[in-house]
Amino acid sequence: MTQSNDQPTSESPPVPQGREVIQGYLSSLTGQPGVYRMLDAQARVLYVGKARNLRARVSSYARPTGHSARISRMIRDTASMMFLTTRTETEALLLEQNLIKQLKPKYNVLLRDDKSFPNILLAKDHAYPQIRKHRGARKAPGAYFGPFASAGAVNRTLNQLQKVFLLRNCSDSMFESRTRPCLLYQIKRCSAPCVGHISEEDYAGTVADAERFLSGRSTKVQEKLAQQMQEASDAMEFERAAALRDRIRALTQVQSAQGINPRGTAEADVIALHMEGGQACVQVFFIRAHQNWGNQDFYPRAGADIEEAEVLEAFLGQFYDQKEPPKQILLSHPIENDDLMSEALSDKAGRKVALLVPQRGEKAELIEGAARNARESLGRRMAESATQAKLLRGLAEAFELDAPPSRVEVFDNSHIQGSHAVGAMIVAGPDGYMKNQYRKFNIKGDSLTPGDDFGMMKEVLTRRLTRLQKDDPDRDKGLWPDLLLIDGGAGQISAVKEIMDEMGVSDLPFVGVAKGVDRDAGKEEFHRPGLRPFALKMNDPVLYFVQRLRDEAHRFAIGTHRARRSKAISANPLDDIAGVGATRKRALLAHFGSAKAVSRANLADLKAVDGISGQLAEAIYDHFNPQD
Repeated sequence: MTQSNDQPTSESPPVPQGREVIQGYLSSLTGQPGVYRMLDAQARVLYVGKARNLRARVSSYARPTGHSARISRMIRDTASMMFLTTRTETEALLLEQNLIKQLKPKYNVLLRDDKSFPNILLAKDHAYPQIRKHRGARKAPGAYFGPFASAGAVNRTLNQLQKVFLLRNCSDSMFESRTRPCLLYQIKRCSAPCVGHISEEDYAGTVADAERFLSGRSTKVQEKLAQQMQEASDAMEFERAAALRDRIRALTQVQSAQGINPRGTAEADVIALHMEGGQACVQVFFIRAHQNWGNQDFYPRAGADIEEAEVLEAFLGQFYDQKEPPKQILLSHPIENDDLMSEALSDKAGRKVALLVPQRGEKAELIEGAARNARESLGRRMAESATQAKLLRGLAEAFELDAPPSRVEVFDNSHIQGSHAVGAMIVAGPDGYMKNQYRKFNIKGDSLTPGDDFGMMKEVLTRRLTRLQKDDPDRDKGLWPDLLLIDGGAGQISAVKEIMDEMGVSDLPFVGVAKGVDRDAGKEEFHRPGLRPFALKMNDPVLYFVQRLRDEAHRFAIGTHRARRSKAISANPLDDIAGVGATRKRALLAHFGSAKAVSRANLADLKAVDGISGQLAEAIYDHFNPQD
């Protein structure tokens, strides 16, 4: 193993680092564009950068002066470098952002919360198209509208669109099996095409109206509905006129709920950055079809000596890595390589993508609103972070830790008399809950006694520690927790201690949180191995903090258990048979009445079902009647 620089030995001299190492690469570099990586003595990636001219760019790091504090530290820690040449600088930009997302270098600006965004899908694979929320790749045939900033924004819009256009949201299998209208028809949110209450032609007309509205042509839709309402009123069809009036009102509510509806901006992402105290917040508003489809805030990892242009450019490259960019991107600050970024995004989208920094007019007002939101969001986050840091210091003091924990893992189990047992782990740190680090564990122990909480905790902790020892054996990736909180008392702590000893983990603090007297909140007792239980004062903020952590773990465990139980309840034994898809399953159920009856059927009866071949009938029979 390589010795660190501060502990040189005669057998292993210190690894050279700094400007001299960088200088040594210059003679072998050319003026081609490409990407470079700077690595430390342990071969960990410190920084990934791009260059129009690799030799010129790397030579700038070999200069003795003119660097910010961050770059000086990075140069000092550099022990080696890696290079990849590209044909164009645009390719270098795209490769740089891909490597940053994969490697998460210490000194790069990093987008930490790279989530996907939902869309509305008007499916076109059925005579009566379905409207639904969609997330992920756009593989299903149909018209997609989005992105929306959150699932809540989609759900609110879908809820109002159902009132206006009465489109179905049920699955195709449910549609085919209906014999009478469902509840949505009764509450005037569906036109019940499943039972023929609307013709295919009229339904297609409402689908076209929905597409026009979602494409920003809502004026014609309102005019059409108003004309139909007037015609119904003139014909004294007052009930139909009232229904049309309600649909117009719902349409108006959709438009008002969307807030900002710019007339001169049909499609754009409005991106504003605010930096303060070494922290950054980027606010993104989604403008589509002249409508505001929500906003989302992001907190990229930055630093006190990083300029706005660098943060914003890094954000754009990582944000649009897996997302289709709109026609226009409105920015609060100019970026250094705006022409390069525009070219890269245009190549990705297959059309022109313009980057604008508006100074006046409607677009500037949009940027001003996004910047205000970014400033306020960062202020709230900084206040929350200060409170969180204080609570973590209190946690360290209460449990006698060497330092405030930067990663706290909380474990809980959930089951009903041992059935569908799951373990759950939540993670909290200086920025609050780290939900992308949450983990769930389906309890697999066949030898466990139903309801054996100690055995379940042993299994969960064994699997967790095994994973940590595999993924981060040297504990240098930040994956290991500084504190474990276990929902339970002395028994659970003994089980955890046993696992720790077996796994050879002796320096990981863990505390059991027991309900205490009468199992009342506020009377919790804390258990540690080899020490007497203790309690915190009733009004201690640290006690409330631990309660919130425990409650979050309990919520996550309960939700995971319910999901597993629901899946088990709705599972159909026919789903496990290869070759039995939705159509053949419907044929079997229609013929026999239930999956249980299918399992009891003889081979001749199975062969008599329409669509079931002799070979498949034998496979079904063998599945339910296994032979030794």
